[in-house]
Amino acid sequence: MIDVWKSFAGKEVLRGIDLEVTTGESLVIVGGSGAGKSVLLKHLIGLIQPDRGHIVVDGEDLTCAEPAVCLAMRRKFGMSFQEGALFDSMSVFENVAFALRRHTRMREDEIAARVHECLAMVHLEGVDAKMPGQLSGGMRRRVGFARAIALQPEILLFDEPNTGLDPITSAAIDKVIVEMRDSLPVTMVTITHDMSSAFRIADRVAMLREGRILAVAPPEQ
Repeated sequence: MIDVWKSFAGKEVLRGIDLEVTTGESLVIVGGSGAGKSVLLKHLIGLIQPDRGHIVVDGEDLTCAEPAVCLAMRRKFGMSFQEGALFDSMSVFENVAFALRRHTRMREDEIAARVHECLAMVHLEGVDAKMPGQLSGGMRRRVGFARAIALQPEILLFDEPNTGLDPITSAAIDKVIVEMRDSLPVTMVTITHDMSSAFRIADRVAMLREGRILAVAPPEQ
């Protein structure tokens, strides 16, 4: 992100954001409610265009690229939304399989194998027939993780993965994120207001306040 500004109804939300994410790292962006964390994350994936400034991914400037280029670039991303954001009318299996059916030509047996592989990666073997309403909050988040990694993205985005969870479940969610960071060839960007979580999963932490990045440093610093 290079000098990114964004306003809504005349209110500045992002005010000259400069932020670099290096390949393979886990960057965590922390800040209070209303600091602009979710807006920043949506800029990264191209869901929001900046008023001015540039979003550059793998050398491609998404702010002036053709729509087809933006679409191709967006497929490099996997996103886990707040509280899982699962399709409540679909089973766990159907939720994870959704993108595979939409964006690939995989056979049904290949889709089933990939779904089970992704669920195993987040320690949810044997729940594929359950509906989202039958799952705990932590399990719903992990199904969201499985769906996010199904298409083998290069970049994973996590939007407040610990919101509303108790400390024990939150620590378990962080453990899964760390395992994915260590086992998958991905770059991770997570936004959170939970400092304990940030210290557990981050290679670097960026502090966002009032639409500006105040500091970026390793957790120990």
